[in-house]
Amino acid sequence: MKYLAATIAVGMFAAIVNAAAASETGAAAPVVPRLLSQTGLYADAVKMKIDPRNRTFSPQYPLWSDGATKRRWVRLPEGSLINVSDLANWELPVGTKFWKEFSFNGRKVETRFLWQVKRDRWVFASYAWNEAQTEAVLASEDGLSNIADLENGKRHSIPSVSECRSCHDSNRTEILGFSALQLSDDRDPNALHAEPLTSEMITLKTLSDANLLTPARTDLVTNPPRIDGSPVTRTALGYLSTNCGNCHNTASSIASLGLDLKHDVGRGNDCRPALATTVGRRGHWVVPEAPDQSRIINPGRPESSALLRRMKSRRPMSQMPPIGTVIADRQAVDLITSWVQDHPEEWQQLIARCAL
Repeated sequence: MKYLAATIAVGMFAAIVNAAAASETGAAAPVVPRLLSQTGLYADAVKMKIDPRNRTFSPQYPLWSDGATKRRWVRLPEGSLINVSDLANWELPVGTKFWKEFSFNGRKVETRFLWQVKRDRWVFASYAWNEAQTEAVLASEDGLSNIADLENGKRHSIPSVSECRSCHDSNRTEILGFSALQLSDDRDPNALHAEPLTSEMITLKTLSDANLLTPARTDLVTNPPRIDGSPVTRTALGYLSTNCGNCHNTASSIASLGLDLKHDVGRGNDCRPALATTVGRRGHWVVPEAPDQSRIINPGRPESSALLRRMKSRRPMSQMPPIGTVIADRQAVDLITSWVQDHPEEWQQLIARCAL
């Protein structure tokens, strides 16, 4: 059983990486600058002054990154628009750049850089900050291991380019925190690890007011996207959408596993795929201590819910997500445990309505 679980876990990661690598065939991508200060992030690199053309934003359901403090920026090419014809799959203009800065214990550790150089091609790079915190240097495509202390002997590593692509590439490159749901002005007040909005941050309203969306979608302002349901269900599904749904969805290279945890704002909220593909379902991975009762989500029984068990784990053959984190998200474990265990009436209603 352990060998089978390990084989499945390794196979899943390999499938994602291989699919991402396949998208890289063709002409070589442009060479990224050696220094972060040369990427366009700063107007004054000495003073660390951000270029005003780079707008900050904060997704309402952030990805768990072992407690990192993050800052994010996006630059759209001048005069360009975001195509939102498909609300679930935005088409960003060629030339778009994203930066995400990771800090631990008050010190900048790495900044990741994504740059769309063609419609179907993005450049991925990571920059490691120097000890003086004055500059960050391009990391190897193989990543850098154990560059910052976290807790209990755990250390943060800069991922390889292939690992970056395993999360961001499915059949198209995804920017995980820049979408209709993530930038919605109807923000979940209980979302885990969310940063407060500031007046400088991009939201759907600021994009609409600046006429940066095509076609124009004023309805995204008057009726901003949200996950409906009780407060705990809304927060749980939002967290799972970001932290699980970017791999577990119908467009992923591992779609054959049958899990769809990504919230699609274009679909109705009743009988969500995130529930239909998990609740009462057996799944490929079985809780070792409860093989007969094991389900992906087993309402009322967190101890036999495989999804929760894998969230708790940081063993390579069982942890989820399989990469990008070495510390379990304790707040998320508590949230999902409460959601599964403490809401019997809501689960009865969901099961009855959706025939789960």
